Amino acid sequence: MNRFEIIEKIGAKYHTGNTESGEFSYPSALKAVGKDIKDYQKGDINKNHQYLDIRFENERLSILVETKNKFSKWDKSKIQKQLQDYVRYEKAFSDKRIVAILAETEGDNIWVWYGQSVIIDDDHRIIEETKLKSFEEYEEICFGKVNDKIKVIDSIKTLNEKLHSDGVNEKLRSQFVGTCLLALKNGLVYENIKETINPKTGKPLKPESVVINNIKDILEGLLTKSGSINKASKLAILNNKVLDDQDVQSLTYKELTDILKFIDVNIVPFINDKNTAGQDLLNLFFTTFNKYVGKSDKNQAFTPDHICSFMSKVVGVNKNSRVLDPCCGSGAFLVRAMTDAMDDCETEDEREKVKQEQIFGIEYEAGAFGLASTNMLIHGDGNSNVVQDSLFNKGKWIEDNNINVVLMNPPYNATKKFCNPDYTKNWDSNKKEDPSKGFHFVEWVAKQVSSHCKMAVLLPMQAAIGSSNDVKEFKKKMLDNYTLDAVFSLPVEIFYPGAAAVAVCMVFDLSQKHEKANKETFFGYYRDDKFIKRKGLGRVEITDDNGNSLWAKTEELWLDLYKNKKIVAGLSVMKKVTWEDEWLAEAYMETDYTQLNSDSFQKVINDYLSYVVKIGDLKND
Repeated sequence: MNRFEIIEKIGAKYHTGNTESGEFSYPSALKAVGKDIKDYQKGDINKNHQYLDIRFENERLSILVETKNKFSKWDKSKIQKQLQDYVRYEKAFSDKRIVAILAETEGDNIWVWYGQSVIIDDDHRIIEETKLKSFEEYEEICFGKVNDKIKVIDSIKTLNEKLHSDGVNEKLRSQFVGTCLLALKNGLVYENIKETINPKTGKPLKPESVVINNIKDILEGLLTKSGSINKASKLAILNNKVLDDQDVQSLTYKELTDILKFIDVNIVPFINDKNTAGQDLLNLFFTTFNKYVGKSDKNQAFTPDHICSFMSKVVGVNKNSRVLDPCCGSGAFLVRAMTDAMDDCETEDEREKVKQEQIFGIEYEAGAFGLASTNMLIHGDGNSNVVQDSLFNKGKWIEDNNINVVLMNPPYNATKKFCNPDYTKNWDSNKKEDPSKGFHFVEWVAKQVSSHCKMAVLLPMQAAIGSSNDVKEFKKKMLDNYTLDAVFSLPVEIFYPGAAAVAVCMVFDLSQKHEKANKETFFGYYRDDKFIKRKGLGRVEITDDNGNSLWAKTEELWLDLYKNKKIVAGLSVMKKVTWEDEWLAEAYMETDYTQLNSDSFQKVINDYLSYVVKIGDLKND
């Protein structure tokens, strides 16, 4: 294949050369974004290996193609190393996902790499990829289809109904399904099982008991392999509180196999370890399933995966990040951070280091802790440093682990037993729930982590407005010690159908006091994420006429505005603020009158009325 044929096959409209010859100069590209290629070169770098033959891109994917006449004429390790250098430069230049290709010009052979890390060696080459694909086909491989996500969500609804009819308690369902999913992903055999004799007791084991025991064996093996701390407690939750639960033990063999087969057919195929799309879908599975089974608890605020992704990118999670979620719930932030960190790795050793040494979580509630452990194991480990405890007991543990990134969504209405005892001892007797709306969790964690840390936290709008004395107290404490870097106003119904809270994302730089930083804070009015409510499905992505998600472009826009501190009417504003001010874009933003109409006005009125009803502030005069 000659150069022209390669460009035509992948897609000429995506081709982005920046030299007269059509090659892509990484020295020039990096310089344009304020970076020096020398900072990203490793070892004995051939200066001629700075110009990629062919590059393609859109808003979320880069395809790098380096051509050689015949692979047999070249030292394989050298040309793979050359391509690895280009991958490194690309990661420094953009935050897009990458497909890397070596292609022959005097033959038809191609070598292809994609997925997490994009490690260019024989072990990570996608062997089955032997022919060039179009850009759209590679994009689908890397991101999956939005329609696939809809299918997964619809499957979750069906599965929840099935578990209900089989008598599995609502609170048990999510953990049970997660445990089954983990076992299936690791080779569980559940069909055509016969009654056997238990070697320990000499008594017959029914087929359903054989399957349950096989699941237990897989779990123990995985926890042993991972080197997991608190192995006993994790096994106790997954075994005793899930598999030995009366509801699970009462399932017939047919009921159990029907559940397993449904998960195997409708969920497992979407788990793809070679690309992060599969992991996105899995996180979607966990958060959505929890919404269905937890719909009776309106205080459950499961963070959507796309918001986890956005927040991880905001704080710049990479292979050097040491990430903590001190209120980790089902582990959505941890999974996203682990995935993003591994995307930045170049070697398998770096990936293992991320999984084993750089992801930290704390969860108080036993069921959520078990779910987080399961979630991390399904995603390739990373659960070794997820512990069950009150975060207020783990100050020394947090300090010792040199955390430099915090992602968290603390409880907004926590009762006394979940809060910091040093804080609650001064509560008035009439205070039943956290009057700081979760802010005291944030302030306490900030004191335990490294001064080089960056925090991205979700808090309710009340915390940003600061109308109560309790909230004002913690706003002042934060700015007395740290810098408020950014606040994003997020979609009103972001947690639907769970918690009704209207959330904002606050970003803090812990390296210096706000006053000393003497900088403007970025405020983003990020209400429209291109998701809509669908009956029975929750919030789902809007697509264009070709079925492509509109969220990808939205996320790119949000990140561009924030990172480059751009002011756009109706979307963003920069403002110097103090603890006494409102921390909301709405308070300072210039109105984009070109976008206003009667429908827009009515929507604002409706949103406001909905909000005051939710917070109980609607009065009849």
